[in-house]
Amino acid sequence: MSNVLNWQLGREMDYPYDAAYPDQQFAFIFNINRCIGCQSCTMACKSTWTFSKGQEYMWWNNVETKPYGGYPHHWDVKTLDLLEQANPGGQNWGGVAKDLKAPYGQFNGKTVFEAAKSFIGPEGANRALGYLPTDEEWSAPNRYEDHPVGNEKGVKGQYFKGGELLPEHKTWFFYLARICNHCSYPACLAACPRNAIYKRPEDGIVLIDQERCRGYRKCMEACPYKKTFYRGTTRTSEKCIACFPRVEGKDQAGGGLPMQTRCMAACIGHIRLQGLVQLNKDGTWKEDRYNPLYYLIHVAKVALPLYPQFGTEPNGYYIPPRWVPRPYLKQMFGPGVDAAIDKYSAPDRELLAVLQLFGKDQRICFRYEIKEGPKVFETEVRGKKFAMFNDTIIGYAKDGTKIIETTVEEPLHVRPEKHANSI
Repeated sequence: MSNVLNWQLGREMDYPYDAAYPDQQFAFIFNINRCIGCQSCTMACKSTWTFSKGQEYMWWNNVETKPYGGYPHHWDVKTLDLLEQANPGGQNWGGVAKDLKAPYGQFNGKTVFEAAKSFIGPEGANRALGYLPTDEEWSAPNRYEDHPVGNEKGVKGQYFKGGELLPEHKTWFFYLARICNHCSYPACLAACPRNAIYKRPEDGIVLIDQERCRGYRKCMEACPYKKTFYRGTTRTSEKCIACFPRVEGKDQAGGGLPMQTRCMAACIGHIRLQGLVQLNKDGTWKEDRYNPLYYLIHVAKVALPLYPQFGTEPNGYYIPPRWVPRPYLKQMFGPGVDAAIDKYSAPDRELLAVLQLFGKDQRICFRYEIKEGPKVFETEVRGKKFAMFNDTIIGYAKDGTKIIETTVEEPLHVRPEKHANSI
């Protein structure tokens, strides 16, 4: 094992390989507050990449209902339970959030790589702690859809009373959209005995070499997010490829400019924003103040990594749902939840403008600028003053081309009286 810096954990950790980082890293943010679970993203991915024979149970993109849903079933609960068994009572956070190397404090527990050393099997210690889901767990990808947690039993003909008030609803669920996180320290890559999995040096996208793969499924066992899949017809594993031809700017629709993935572009709820971020030599993010991902993750700090305690340093980030009990969210997104929700619930002027970039254009936005507009509204949100300005935000592509220009206030169209009842 080597020692590598995991900035999401605020410390160094064990990893089977020496640290190596791309010049820029594929990353994305999902705003869970906006997701309506329509599965447009799921079908966009399915109809693009995994519609062939043998890929029936491959859902590179899926949207599951939390807390009960998951694909494969209970993937996160089972991995959390394995970690707890390996380190009883020790999976906790401490320290103080400070700089780019410890924005959430320090994780004191064991990652999937550190916990694996104590799980000795017939082949010795594993490289990453995990499990291989059963065929039953891979069935029914949308089981438990829309199943809420409730604090009172339903009564026929009556609505719940008082279960819907913020800051936390007593009856709740939310949609969790997922793709491969293209981790900085992929467990799938660490576990592959054939060295068939690699990170691209140009953008950090994690791919499986189909010529080298022999379908041992060690990647499926090791990935804590369970985002690699076995294809019986070819006896190889497959996974999300981050639509890399689009990221490379080879999709004709982009006119040569880097584009977001199909699942991002198809999202009708505008919950997704994908980009490429610059890295320092130690793997931390290079300061890029007006890159929208850098701003949302490191400046506004409203977007948090999914299960950072697994230790893979995922490059998928989420704006947590406001209505869900905080203890549930903290075990899922770490200690930054309170600050993220407080900031998102009463956003300042810049945050409100940057949130308008989600879903506005298929091309990747590398930089933004804001032109100030007039104040149009003000109120108080749970004791905090909130003012809305109709600012204009402009987004630029990699080569400086202007690709987005939109205002905070959405345009209002009034139907003329003579067409009031026409379609």
